[in-house]
Amino acid sequence: MKNSIVSFKDKIIQRYKTVEENLEENKSTNINVLLNRVKLDKKKESRKKILFTAATSLGLVLFGVLIF
Repeated sequence: MKNSIVSFKDKIIQRYKTVEENLEENKSTNINVLLNRVKLDKKKESRKKILFTAATSLGLVLFGVLIF
């Protein structure tokens, strides 16, 4: 009975050890991927700013034309 409990504990411990080892192995990242993501984010933000500026300008012009 004691041996079965010890072996059961060992199996559980071994399962968690392999999970932790796999997490440690997969911690590498490619710097080029991160830099490309930053460039794409900057492009998206600049496009959003330009679109917002154009929309507000158009709104002001239309509002001005309708009022006067």
